[in-house]
Amino acid sequence: MATLIVILGPTGVGKTNISLRLAEKFACPIVSSDSRQFYRELKIGTAAPSEDELKRVKHYFIGTHSVFDEYNAGQYELDAVSLMDELFLKHDFVLLTGGSMMYIDAICKGFDDIPSVKPEIREFWQKEYAAKGLEHIQNELKRLDEKHYHEVDLKNPKRIMHALEICSMTGRPYSELRTGGKKMRNFRILKIGLTRPRAELYERINKRVDQMVEQGLVEEAHRFYPHKHMNTLNTVGYKELFAHWDGEYDLEHAINLIKQDSRRYAKRQMTWFNRDTEINWFHPDEEEKIIQFITTNTSGK
Repeated sequence: MATLIVILGPTGVGKTNISLRLAEKFACPIVSSDSRQFYRELKIGTAAPSEDELKRVKHYFIGTHSVFDEYNAGQYELDAVSLMDELFLKHDFVLLTGGSMMYIDAICKGFDDIPSVKPEIREFWQKEYAAKGLEHIQNELKRLDEKHYHEVDLKNPKRIMHALEICSMTGRPYSELRTGGKKMRNFRILKIGLTRPRAELYERINKRVDQMVEQGLVEEAHRFYPHKHMNTLNTVGYKELFAHWDGEYDLEHAINLIKQDSRRYAKRQMTWFNRDTEINWFHPDEEEKIIQFITTNTSGK
C-alpha cells in the first residue's frame, strides 16, 4: 500500500539532512510541512533547503508562496492531500517532513469542514482586536462560545479571532463544528520522530541562529520591517529583529532572544508531539535503525 513516511521533530533537530538521505534511499519525493518554508522570501530565517539540496530530491511546498499570500493549514490540507494522490500514482513512498504541528496534523488527521471566512468578517475582528485589545476578544469568545473559551490558548489572539470569525459566519459556536474525527486517507501513514537530549538540541539551535546571522538573516528581515504587522512575519527570527528596530533593545539582545524563543518553540513542539502515541522515536544519528524500521513496517504490505 502507498505509504506516507512522516519525519517530524523539533526545530534544529536535523530533519533536513536525514530526510534527504531517506528520500534518496527510498526513491521518493519530499513534501514539506514547514509552514514558513512555503514563503519564497524567507529562505534564511526558515532554514529552507539550499539550492543543492533541492536538486538532490524533488521537493514540494518549498518557496511556493509569497509572504503576501493568504495561506493556512486548511488550504494546505486540500492542496497537499490532492498532490499526494497524484504522487502515489508514481511512487510507493512519499516523505512528509517538517515541524509545524498543525500542518502535520492537517495531513495525518485532517480538519473539520469549517467554512471559509468572508474578508469583511475577518477585517471586523482584526479591527476589534486592534482597537480594543486581547481582553475584549477573549470576552467576546466567552460570550459566543464558552466551551471553546475554556479550551483555546487565551494568549493567542490569532486562535481566538479564528473562532470568533467562524461564530460570526455560521451563527453557531465554533466548538459545535469541531468534531475532532480523523479523516480517512488513501495512503498509510508511518510516523518517525527525531529527538536529541535537551542540551544537545539547544546547542544546535544556538549554533544555527549564529549561522543564520552570518548568512544574512538581519538583512533578510529588514526588507520586511515595513510589513511587520503581517501574521506571516509574526514568527521566531523576524519578530525579535522587528522589536529591535522599534527601539526596544539592541541587536545583540535580539539575536539572543531568537535563540531563546527558538528553544522555547522546540519545547512546545515536543510537548505537542509527545501526545501522539503513533510516533516512533529515534535519534537522528540512528539512520540504519530508521531504514530498518521503515523496511520492516512496509515490506510485503
